[in-house]
Amino acid sequence: MKAEEIITSGPDVEFDPGTASDRAFRDSAMLVPGGDDAAVRSVDRAAALLVSLGDADGAASVTDLSHALDLHKSTVSRLLSTLERRGLVEQDRETGHFRLGVGIIRLAQSAERTLDLRTIAQSELEQLAKRSHETVSLEVFDGVGASVAICQIDGPNLTPMPDITGRPVAMHAIAAGKVLLASLPERTVLAIARRGLVQYTSRTITDPRALLEELALVRRRGYAVAIGEWDERLSAAAVPVCDARGSVIATVVVWGASARVNATQLPDLITAARDAARGISHKLGWSGAAQRRTGIVPVLKDEDEDEQEHEVSDDEFVS
Repeated sequence: MKAEEIITSGPDVEFDPGTASDRAFRDSAMLVPGGDDAAVRSVDRAAALLVSLGDADGAASVTDLSHALDLHKSTVSRLLSTLERRGLVEQDRETGHFRLGVGIIRLAQSAERTLDLRTIAQSELEQLAKRSHETVSLEVFDGVGASVAICQIDGPNLTPMPDITGRPVAMHAIAAGKVLLASLPERTVLAIARRGLVQYTSRTITDPRALLEELALVRRRGYAVAIGEWDERLSAAAVPVCDARGSVIATVVVWGASARVNATQLPDLITAARDAARGISHKLGWSGAAQRRTGIVPVLKDEDEDEQEHEVSDDEFVS
């Protein structure tokens, strides 16, 4: 019997490092030549199996998983048996197919409690600031009716930008707010609009119907722009950040003086912001497979890039 089979076989084996029997079992496996490598390989295979189940549409058979992982069905069966005892997978007794178990949910909830969005996003935001040469921020919905920056990083450009960290800003007038509004149910957007859409500049959207039309455009494009709508001197582009469920939880924003953030520069800034948002989303567990039904498209498809460039037209910058 191979070392990897020792690690994964046997219906009565329970891997609890706290018991003497399990420590003895583990130590005996390590005495097998190549035992360390075999144990790591088994863990890698088990992790790959869980990922494959997560990517499957609901459930998958042993045969499906065997083909997906290029493993023998007996190996897949042994791995599934071990994972099932830990509650990480469960089997449908009627179809025989496997799916992720409730143990995965507990692990995911534990992981979410320890996530620090600002820490996770920091490196991506720093790279974006260097790449764009503009000020970048990470903004979230405050749960009431405003967008709040939880992190702001200034780029190399010398024009000073106001520090908006922690400052609530009306969502209808800024790019970040449009992304966040576009991810909310229409009834929530209308409830916010009924409180009043303040006009900050001549370009601010103040009509609820016009706002809904703008948000529909944001959902289709997968990004938002605001050209002098909150402050005539400032313009911005924003792209959504998604969590593991595909829900929009934040937005990456590139913003700066309207003289620089113009029709010529905006397409490149959108692309840079999109790359940063994708990196942050992936760190949060987003795979691109799950999409929130009422949310916006978090990342433009590559084939839509030409359309993106055409959509960002000079007309948007005409007062």
